[in-house]
Amino acid sequence: MWIILGGIAAIILGILGLIEWWLLFLKALAALVPFILLIGGILAVIIGISSVKERAEEKREEAVEESTENDKS
Repeated sequence: MWIILGGIAAIILGILGLIEWWLLFLKALAALVPFILLIGGILAVIIGISSVKERAEEKREEAVEESTENDKS
């Protein structure tokens, strides 16, 4: 029960805070957008490089397996 009341109080205080400091909220949001884009771009590049490396490794392993199978026969 206390958790529900605490949640309701937090919602009310949050709404009042947004109303009171709306312009500051918008400035903070505007400042965060480029930062989030930068971090997201860096993560996308890192994930892309990792994916390319994994595919290259899989192709190398397949080539080794095929050559091993050809040597056996």
